[in-house]
Amino acid sequence: MSIKRKLFGTDGVRGVANEEPITSETALRLGRALAYVFRSATGRHRRILIGKDTRLSGYMLETAISSGICSMGVDVWLVGPMPTPGIAFLTRSMRADAGVVISASHNPFQDNGIKFFSREGFKLDDAIESRIEELVFDDSALAHGRAGGGDIGKAARIDDALGRYLVFLKTCVPRTITLDGLKIAIDCANGAAYKVGPDVLEELGAELVTIGVDPDGKNINDNCGAVHLDKIRETVVRERCNVGVALDGDGDRLMLIDERGEVFDGDDVMAVMGARMARERTLKDNTVVATVMSNFGLEIALRKAGVRLVRTEVGDPAVVREMRANQYVLGGEQSGHVIFMDYSTTGDGLITALKMLVHLVESGRALSELRTMRRVPQVLENVRVRERTPLSEMPEVARLITDAEQRLAGSGRLLVRYSGTEMLARVMVEGEDDALIGTMAREIGAAIHKQVGA
Repeated sequence: MSIKRKLFGTDGVRGVANEEPITSETALRLGRALAYVFRSATGRHRRILIGKDTRLSGYMLETAISSGICSMGVDVWLVGPMPTPGIAFLTRSMRADAGVVISASHNPFQDNGIKFFSREGFKLDDAIESRIEELVFDDSALAHGRAGGGDIGKAARIDDALGRYLVFLKTCVPRTITLDGLKIAIDCANGAAYKVGPDVLEELGAELVTIGVDPDGKNINDNCGAVHLDKIRETVVRERCNVGVALDGDGDRLMLIDERGEVFDGDDVMAVMGARMARERTLKDNTVVATVMSNFGLEIALRKAGVRLVRTEVGDPAVVREMRANQYVLGGEQSGHVIFMDYSTTGDGLITALKMLVHLVESGRALSELRTMRRVPQVLENVRVRERTPLSEMPEVARLITDAEQRLAGSGRLLVRYSGTEMLARVMVEGEDDALIGTMAREIGAAIHKQVGA
């Protein structure tokens, strides 16, 4: 069997459906390995919850993973199409021992992915993922764990899962608040939130214009949703909506559109909510967590509100790790993953939308008037490289980086890093002076190319 020996990436196992590692054979082995890891902790009969988005290949993978789990003596709860954060919530709420999400998030329908949550609703740590990966390639260990007779697991479908998540979402909104009088366009990307997204807004009183709520297995993220905003921007302006809500295929990412059709991204949300939570004294240590990719304008806006910004490496798992380590309650990414840790263990597009809509209602202002962040100009230079030589080992590159950082101190930002997925060096410079940051990016890029350019 030819399976890539490294299965897990930054967000689970992902690839083209029905090509390794996203095949029914590997999915079955992942299910067996997951069940083995969690079954070995105690002797009691364990339960694992499985949810998915609306991709055609989800049926194939759901069946295979379920079979693998049951073969190891662990029961399965199937919840069907459900946003990723909804699966994290149900895993916690229903006291499951682990949760499985079958989704490739914002990718096209041909792709799919498999990721796991712990019983606390957090993505598994690296050590547990490594153990699962080892077991996938260890036939003898899994063979010894196979259940027999009355110990074989069973699968059951949870018919009220969506209703449970819907009720939870409404608890994130004060009972005194309704969305009466708001006209909202919502784009569910023909993905996992296609039903619960409109339902929660409608039950709270909003008048809706819906987009991307007719999944057919192949149209998820197809020119719609949080990564394709043209349709919802046009709809908000044409239908004279107060706000647009755009989710991605698995519902963990949100982009808002103001009444003028302008985009309100994750950085904008963190700037607004960070300042609000600081005023309400609900922001732990007056700190917000974001990645190195968030615009320097977020840092400036938060600083004006007396809030500190802590940065992590790219990816929402890195943000969550930092938040958990220090009990921070607000963090996220520019791309729209925003984590309100008092409510959810992972980014939840619908919770983010509801928190912003509550703020909109209470302020009595238009969304465009709530914008507090002014985006600082950014230049990005990508340099194709033949090897990833440490930047510190290239004297001219290191000198240019040091000089640029000194010139930008307090008024801009420099980030130079190698891509984790491509043979590229990325040079990102932010600052008020377009000409200056462009020159800096080009000079650093040229120095890298001279040393290790492909």
